[in-house]
Amino acid sequence: MNPDDDGHLIETRVSSEDMFRGKLLHIKRDAVRMPDGAQATREFVVHPGAAMIIPRLPDDKLLFERQYRYPLSRVFIDFPVGKVDRGEDPLTAAKRELTEETGYAAARWSHLATMHPVISYSTEQIDIFIADDLTHVGTRLDHGEFIETFTATLDEALAWLDRGEITDSKTMIGVLLMARHAAAGR
Repeated sequence: MNPDDDGHLIETRVSSEDMFRGKLLHIKRDAVRMPDGAQATREFVVHPGAAMIIPRLPDDKLLFERQYRYPLSRVFIDFPVGKVDRGEDPLTAAKRELTEETGYAAARWSHLATMHPVISYSTEQIDIFIADDLTHVGTRLDHGEFIETFTATLDEALAWLDRGEITDSKTMIGVLLMARHAAAGR
């Protein structure tokens, strides 16, 4: 696999049109030239990116959230996450979101992974961080944000995956990566 040899797979933008410009998301429709010279249309969501935090307490329990997600009309279990503001570094966003949503600050951070949750129709990139050496400093939820936090062991979270109780893709990936991380003794 050589990325320098991907020319036979690359699509080239011919034109671009803004279909919708929202506060968070934008929708674009581009005309592209395919590798064989044919033209096609690509519609996709432009997303500013996000940072997800896996807060790990001294007893190795993980800090989760329960939050209502309007598009699917239900409460989901997930890790703290927030959008990366324009010009902001993902780690800076992670630090801000951890404090805002959970009331914790972390003395030690490590980048665990980068994921692209829906490569077929979105530019979204989520950087996943582990936050360790937590200190409670007080929650600062954004106006209109309602979040419940709770702790669980990694084994409990893995059981929720098995039972279909965690269905958010970024949280699923985070739990599985933490299991791999734990198996490696990190």
